[in-house]
Amino acid sequence: MSEGVEWALHTCLNLTWAEDDRAVPAAVLAAFYELPPAYLNKQLQALVRAGILTSTSGPRGGFRLARRPEEITVLDVVVAIEGPQEAFACTEILRQGPGGEPGVDYRKTCVISQTMRQAELTWRRELAGRTLADLRATVEERFPVAPGQTRRRLADARA
Repeated sequence: MSEGVEWALHTCLNLTWAEDDRAVPAAVLAAFYELPPAYLNKQLQALVRAGILTSTSGPRGGFRLARRPEEITVLDVVVAIEGPQEAFACTEILRQGPGGEPGVDYRKTCVISQTMRQAELTWRRELAGRTLADLRATVEERFPVAPGQTRRRLADARA
């Protein structure tokens, strides 16, 4: 998984605390963690295309959440950045091995393929069951000063 997923999740989480749901410029979001602005902007545009963020151009422009945090899952963000393809790609090497048969779909019969697919299904279910609101609540419980610090830092950077 690319670092873009981590960047996107942290950025989306920070946007849950943005002051008055105001748009936050990409440069401000990038500066928050000292990320390369052009690369973060690429991730932000992917989130816009996926309907997770909206963008507004102009002097008061920037990014904001397109939906409520309760409606955005961690899996939504992962898929927006990484794409919907499966993490494990069975290339059916058993077909070329001893006893391999051309007509067998080894993606369905291979124990390794089955194990990897089951693990991915479990992983995807877990990510689909966690929202930005869940992440926000956990951070607020463990680090109660985080929302206020984030709001202030974003507001100060915009000023």
